[in-house]
Amino acid sequence: MVVGGQIFQFGRALARTKECIRLFNLRKCERGYATGNRLYATSSSGGGKQEDSSGSKDGEQSSTAKIIAGVAVTAVTAALVYKSGIFEPSGLDTPKKIKKSPAQQKVKTRPAVVRNPVNPADIPNIVPYLLIGGGTASFAAFRAIKSRDPTAKVLVVTEEGHLPYMRPPLSKELWFNDDQEATKNLKFKQWNGKERSLYFEPDQFYCKVEELDTKENGGVAVASGWKVERLDLAEKKAILTGGKEIQFEKCLIATGGTPKSLSIFDKASDEVKDKVTLFRGIADFQELDAVASTAKSIVVIGGGFLGSELVCALGKKSKTLASNPKIIQVYPEKGNMGKVLPEYLSQWTTNKVRNEGVEVISEAFVTGVSLDKGKLAIKLNNGNIINADHAVVAVGLQPNTQLANTSGLEVHEELGGFLVNAELEARSNLWVAGDCACFFDVKLGRRRVEHHDHAVVSGRLAGENMTGAGKPYWHQSMFWSDLGPEVGYEAIGIVDSSLPTVGVFAKATELDTPKAAVEASGEGDRSKSESNAAPVKPATQEQPRGPKDGEDYGKGVVFYLRDDIVVGIVLWNVFNRMSVARQVIKEGKKFEDLNEVAKLFNIHGE
Repeated sequence: MVVGGQIFQFGRALARTKECIRLFNLRKCERGYATGNRLYATSSSGGGKQEDSSGSKDGEQSSTAKIIAGVAVTAVTAALVYKSGIFEPSGLDTPKKIKKSPAQQKVKTRPAVVRNPVNPADIPNIVPYLLIGGGTASFAAFRAIKSRDPTAKVLVVTEEGHLPYMRPPLSKELWFNDDQEATKNLKFKQWNGKERSLYFEPDQFYCKVEELDTKENGGVAVASGWKVERLDLAEKKAILTGGKEIQFEKCLIATGGTPKSLSIFDKASDEVKDKVTLFRGIADFQELDAVASTAKSIVVIGGGFLGSELVCALGKKSKTLASNPKIIQVYPEKGNMGKVLPEYLSQWTTNKVRNEGVEVISEAFVTGVSLDKGKLAIKLNNGNIINADHAVVAVGLQPNTQLANTSGLEVHEELGGFLVNAELEARSNLWVAGDCACFFDVKLGRRRVEHHDHAVVSGRLAGENMTGAGKPYWHQSMFWSDLGPEVGYEAIGIVDSSLPTVGVFAKATELDTPKAAVEASGEGDRSKSESNAAPVKPATQEQPRGPKDGEDYGKGVVFYLRDDIVVGIVLWNVFNRMSVARQVIKEGKKFEDLNEVAKLFNIHGE
């Protein structure tokens, strides 16, 4: 009733304003009819301007001014009354708007993604090869296309405002830079000290989008800041935001994934969201790097690969900052990477993380979040409340499959990702690679993999098949994770801590670290360094064994079993042995003695 009465009052004010305007027009018309004969005569004869006596004219101007002033006052009054907020709905469920303080009014803003080119007319109407997405898989694909078809014209369309770049250093090496100018320019030092750029190729490698049509020897162009809304597969067309259409001969979807959030943060106020980062790309790194330099406390939610890498990096970096922020990690598992590593190794890793100065809160999850005196108040299921300046949510990845809804493509119900065949085809002339592809593994069944090496290998295979290779996907991709330059592991296959495992370990030496591995190979991308590794000569002089008293899990091999068959392997501080692991997985058989299999990895050799 209160709202109804307020609306009625405003309606009356508005009606009075309209009535004033009507009377003004009516009076004007009456004056016209009072001298109608003269006016009509003048008008019909096409004669000069009509003039009344001086007194009549002054009176009309005075009356007109008064009416206009009245209308203006009424309109302004109505506007001020409405602006005051009395017409805002009120009650328990819909409180009145409260004026926010400057601190509360702050909402997280990032530099807008700049489109390049700005004008859609500069984007070619027809291209032989169209790649949707500008990540690792897309980069690997156009490298393969140009290798097999040197004069190919390739157009990459990406929503990001960057050229293709690698993601692993965003949670690893970039945080260990001593040179802040290098960090600003997205350059980092590998563990061996060699500097390189985050971008796969320099700007000069690419041609301008508007010049792609005229390149006689072909080229690769990147239309950044643009989104493909849907595909017309019958007509082989891609429709961009705004309606721009691109006709293609071959198309690749390599849209990657989006960080998962938690519903508690999704439903939170803008002031809370302003203090939360979902970590994935360059903008996320830059935001968190800036936060770390001023914050007093940062909480990372998630105990998987990304969350564990970030807390180790932040813990190390915090010691070099004047603010010396406190780093906190929260996750529901018993230990770091608890879903991947066997419990004993997960606990060892957790101790390693704590030694970096990180406060680890395990077996806990977030049940609520609010803002308290400018800080986040994060409530946990155990009743505790964490106060922090900023939060990072690292709880997994959601494949970007929006094109499935608009383009009639099939997505796997459980694993997510576009369903593709053994050649990574979703439909005729349409391939999918990287994080968003759900493919059939001939050894391990239907899978979806979210790691760098898979993006490289699947992107390369898709590019080859787009040029007619017709190859099936046989490769067992690997992945790696580093908790700084001293501890890291490489893995292959299905590594799930719920499976039975057998681990064989040995004492580590100074050469058994990620840093030493990179120094030996000269390559920070370990999916490249492992493929170029020399064959391993097994050492047979000593039986593999577990660590003795006083030794920790310095290095070793962990086998993951399903029906007594090895389906996954973790190489813990053991490097350049991935070819051996692939062979073991490929055999797909039961082994009577895994100690004998462990000899193949030469963990006790020099």
